[in-house]
Amino acid sequence: YERTCRYFARKTNSVVVSVGYRLAPEHPYPTQFEDCLTATIHFMRAAQDYGVDPSRIIICGDSSGGTLTAAVAQALVNRRDLPKLRAQILIYPYLQCVDFNLPSYQQNEGVPILLKERTVALGLRYLNKDLSVIEAMFKGCHIPEDLQPKYQKWVSPDYIPHEFKTRGYKPSTTHPSFSKEVYTEVKPMFDTVFSPLLAEDSVIARLPETFILTCEFDVLRDDGLLYKKRLEDHGIKVTWCHLQEGFHGTV
Repeated sequence: YERTCRYFARKTNSVVVSVGYRLAPEHPYPTQFEDCLTATIHFMRAAQDYGVDPSRIIICGDSSGGTLTAAVAQALVNRRDLPKLRAQILIYPYLQCVDFNLPSYQQNEGVPILLKERTVALGLRYLNKDLSVIEAMFKGCHIPEDLQPKYQKWVSPDYIPHEFKTRGYKPSTTHPSFSKEVYTEVKPMFDTVFSPLLAEDSVIARLPETFILTCEFDVLRDDGLLYKKRLEDHGIKVTWCHLQEGFHGTV
């Protein structure tokens, strides 16, 4: 990422700080989030030492870094002791574990580099969980019935614009049978640090201006579209860039 960071610094005339957060599995979740949050708070407090205007700090990340960016922005919304973030930049972020059959997951399940199965496997490895639950998660068996209505308000193919379904999309006709064992295994995935799309409205409503980049040939495309909708529903200004020929990792 050094070349990418240098490019951003040069093109935007900005100070770019890259957080070398510790990696799983040696450092288990949520170490990565805590490292990013700690680094961000330190930088916000010391911004002037780096020649940076504290009111112009933007946080940014791609893929799982987009997850961390969204989670850090959410963690900071109630902090009165820090400057407000100027914006967040989410580049094809992973944002939810509720529905792995959204149109983008169906259309791009075999598109390198982020195959559908690999996406879920990486998430489970990140949490140090058993990979045997993948098939059950594809079917939606990991979501308790009492939580389904809540999550459907935020994560539903109904909120994906029609033009993103034209490449093929089959709505699920079967009702998934809930498995308590699977839910117990994957419960940390519903934490908003892992799935920022599941944050409460009171948090979403206080987020900073946002830039979201999505790619057409990416299983995570619809995560970005759903987050865009939630932010806009709360009056947050969103700049959205969609790469029609883009794929995961394109940056």
